[in-house]
Amino acid sequence: MTTPPSDNLVQPPEAKPSGAQNAPAPQQTPYELIGGEAGVHQLTNRFYDIMDSSPGARRIRAMHAHDLSPIRQLLFEFLSGWLGGPSHYFNRSEHRCIMSAHHPFAIGEAERDEWMMCMRTALAETKLPPEMRALVDQGFLRMADTFRKD
Repeated sequence: MTTPPSDNLVQPPEAKPSGAQNAPAPQQTPYELIGGEAGVHQLTNRFYDIMDSSPGARRIRAMHAHDLSPIRQLLFEFLSGWLGGPSHYFNRSEHRCIMSAHHPFAIGEAERDEWMMCMRTALAETKLPPEMRALVDQGFLRMADTFRKD
């Protein structure tokens, strides 16, 4: 896959003709609302800190290497584009299809739920308004469900 998936959480805003009267103000992307690069780093780091320390995430923690630094960077890059910011992950020459990257793992309902618990806890600590947090949560759940093999 060489371009971001078409079902990204956000779509780029449509161009408005210059001088359009009564044009609504452009809506902010989740990337902007979460605090841009710093906010996505915070979300990513908190997610992995929770996964690394929570007994309720032992299955998914076991699927990762001891050193979480490389995967932290990859998730940050992926989430940046998925949330409507720069597409760092997809601009990497060596990026992998997100489905292929998860294919080797036995991901079932329990693993999905552990991942979601970690992400929901991290997400609750962000600057996202509740309505946007709910939208992002739905997107995460859809994505996590696609990795299941049960």
